[in-house]
Amino acid sequence: MNSNPLNCEKIFPAFPWKEIDTVLLDMDGTLLDKHFDDYFWEQYVPEHYSLLHDISIAEAKAQLLVRYHRVKDTLDWADLNFWSRELGMDLQELKLRINHLIGVHPYVIDFLEHCIKSRKGLYLVTNAHSSTLSIKLDKTTIGPWFDRIICAEEVGLAKEDPLFWGRLEQMLHFDKTKTLLVDDTEKVLFSAQAYGMAHLLFVARPSSRQRVQYSCHFPSIEYFKELLPS
Repeated sequence: MNSNPLNCEKIFPAFPWKEIDTVLLDMDGTLLDKHFDDYFWEQYVPEHYSLLHDISIAEAKAQLLVRYHRVKDTLDWADLNFWSRELGMDLQELKLRINHLIGVHPYVIDFLEHCIKSRKGLYLVTNAHSSTLSIKLDKTTIGPWFDRIICAEEVGLAKEDPLFWGRLEQMLHFDKTKTLLVDDTEKVLFSAQAYGMAHLLFVARPSSRQRVQYSCHFPSIEYFKELLPS
């Protein structure tokens, strides 16, 4: 879910596209509809957890919320193997059962094509675990568009850690003054800002089932259509 509880006025993006060499894109909520992830963690997992432990779904949700928060903003949060061990359930199998809910946001492919035509370096940078990434790449057509796909586990830190971006720079050799990062999590954008990333953009409609919520601190878009030439 969007962590920003405030109703903020939209800050419109106004970055120098011609001066940008590299585009870094988050996956869940940015390229893909976050409804899948919200439903999985907030409804589907609690339903199975309640059956496993013979408790109500409400009690399962309460117990899981505590466990989720213990590892928030760490690599464990996105690690399906970690959660399968912790909860005694095969979470990869559960994700596969509802993979029909995985969907690409409108205008994403158009934007990826625009980046390629503009000769930008194009990278998918996600906190998602490699097993989750495989499920989503199998279900969508976004993988081949990227020069490289980076999971946070490969970097060794979550994107919320400012040290993540220095390690990523060593891996990809981008110029942070000529790089655009697009993400639906403000904490990630703040960490990239602390590192010195010049161009930061917030996705205000990560889920098709949630209301639009603009950032108070960063330029926002609802759809990538806003970045395409008219």
